[in-house]
Amino acid sequence: MSGPDRVNARQPVERSGGRHSGPPADATAHVTAADPADETETPTRALPIVQDSDYAGSEPTVAIPTITSDDADIDDLATAPVAHETPETPTDRTAALLQAARAWLNQDPDPETQAQLRALINAGGDGDTAALSDLHSRFDTRLAFGTAGLRGEISAGPNRMNRVLVSQAAAGLATYLLRHAAPGVTPSVVIGYDGRKNSHVFATDTAALMAGAGVRAILLPRLLPTPVLAFAVRHLDASCGVMVTASHNPPNDNGYKVYLGGVNNGAQIVSPDDKAISDEILRVAADEHVPHLPRASYETAEETVVQAYIAETASIAHTPRAQVNSVYTAMHGVGWDTTRRVLEKSGFDLPTLVDAQIAPDAAFPTVAFPNPEEPGAMDLAYETAREVNAELIIANDPDADRLAVAIPDISSASGYRRLSGNEVGAILGWRAAALATSDVSDPGALACSIVSSPALHAVADAYGLRFVETLTGFKWVSRVPGLVYGFEEALGYLVNPDSVRDKDGISAAVALLSLVSDLKSEGTTLAGYLDRFSEKFGHYASGQISVRVSEVSTIALVMTRLRESPPTHVGRIRVDEIDDFRWGLGDLPPSDVLRIRLTDGSRVMVRPSGTEPKLKVYIDTRSTVGTLVERRAAAQAALDELDRGMRALIE
Repeated sequence: MSGPDRVNARQPVERSGGRHSGPPADATAHVTAADPADETETPTRALPIVQDSDYAGSEPTVAIPTITSDDADIDDLATAPVAHETPETPTDRTAALLQAARAWLNQDPDPETQAQLRALINAGGDGDTAALSDLHSRFDTRLAFGTAGLRGEISAGPNRMNRVLVSQAAAGLATYLLRHAAPGVTPSVVIGYDGRKNSHVFATDTAALMAGAGVRAILLPRLLPTPVLAFAVRHLDASCGVMVTASHNPPNDNGYKVYLGGVNNGAQIVSPDDKAISDEILRVAADEHVPHLPRASYETAEETVVQAYIAETASIAHTPRAQVNSVYTAMHGVGWDTTRRVLEKSGFDLPTLVDAQIAPDAAFPTVAFPNPEEPGAMDLAYETAREVNAELIIANDPDADRLAVAIPDISSASGYRRLSGNEVGAILGWRAAALATSDVSDPGALACSIVSSPALHAVADAYGLRFVETLTGFKWVSRVPGLVYGFEEALGYLVNPDSVRDKDGISAAVALLSLVSDLKSEGTTLAGYLDRFSEKFGHYASGQISVRVSEVSTIALVMTRLRESPPTHVGRIRVDEIDDFRWGLGDLPPSDVLRIRLTDGSRVMVRPSGTEPKLKVYIDTRSTVGTLVERRAAAQAALDELDRGMRALIE
């Protein structure tokens, strides 16, 4: 972004108790919405979508008749007719709603969503208020295509995931690729899918429609993890990649992630490409009838693509110095087969499996929510680990792009403690920094999102590497020049940027196992390594507050209050400075985020959730003074104080 929308010079506004970064004198308020792909909660249905003013489409212009004294047929302006619109009645709105639903039904190829929508239309036509309310939630707005692609509940209507919406997305994306291809070059797309409901049919619809539009379409040979698709975009030198997955969302959700090749190096889409693709999708939705869209035969990739990913991923670990007694769960997802083959090639003994969760199952029957961060999700893994006295638990989420880790802990009722994403991110960053090749001209970079622990900054400084903070999402982390390693606190780690430009829970598992193997050969454990980290870099503690609201507008009111009346203290800790990301900050694009810096070196980040009506607060503290026990106590005490103080400010 250039010109007046990217302003680096800021005039700090002096406040009692701390400095607050205010808007540039000539800046217009400009906020980038949070990205739903970067959250762990279930997307909220039918929430209004506020687009960035740079990328929002223009509003339709309404021509209003103008009356002038030159009009020959009007002798007296006082008696001239006044142009006006006839108010729409509830009956008109219902008729329009039912007409839109019937039009959608006429192009829906899915018998399940056909029957669902037909029942609603019939009930709504009979005046059933519940049916009409349901139809409004499906048709009053549209599931927006953005930097997260698409994600939502599988059901009928434009504000849900279904074959009509996916077909429109595929046709629009195909048009975008054709428009942006070099002269004489046929663009290509590689398509992957996981084990969720409708993933395969959404993927094959996409492949056939892409091929019908003139794009070379390649479908991966079977259901596979998201990192394999991200790898395949680069490996096959494809123009684009599409992964059909909703990651760790509830069972009846699905989604559509888009990657771009070429200069994007296989990273997820960012602005302005998301807006350009969205425009093409909306054009298809307005002008085309899904049954009339051309389809054609597509290619199926050879198994060699998967083999290449396995070889590349296995290569990040050396021959194990000691075998690790571990437990693994796939959380009913697609991670195990690929993980197994990577571990075998790396020379690791295979872990004990959580049998009930190892095979892909779209119903996710043993968990309330298929996310390793959710309470209860890893209970079966703890039970299995106790049975075999495991030294380590590793868990992938359903599409295997995230990794959860747990270690023995006698103070826990389960006998194990799941490490936070910040803890795993820091120790994998330490490993990556220690292994990085020294290059004076370009020392390489460690990167994390702005809401992740600043512990990685300390590691980068200690090893002479650059440290880069990005907005949330691996679409940003993966684009850092000279990236050696990147992570995000929501269990996402990028340990092999030369192969995959996205978070990868399988390669992260291999890196973690390799580290634990080395530690075991030295007579220590991962818990001991965490202690060594705290002794070398300081002890970091992190916490999170998530406040759900009944009205999404409440979040804006809280953010406004914090901006207009910035706190001088959080709890009993004095505020030193508040950074406002509304107009961008440094090299970061604008975002609705506040960063509160405290005089003791602690940090608080405040931002709206990108997926639910929630306000999210991230708290990070650090202590470098005293013994390990004293450092832990000091960091935790500051964390507790800031937690209490922030709750008082926002709740």
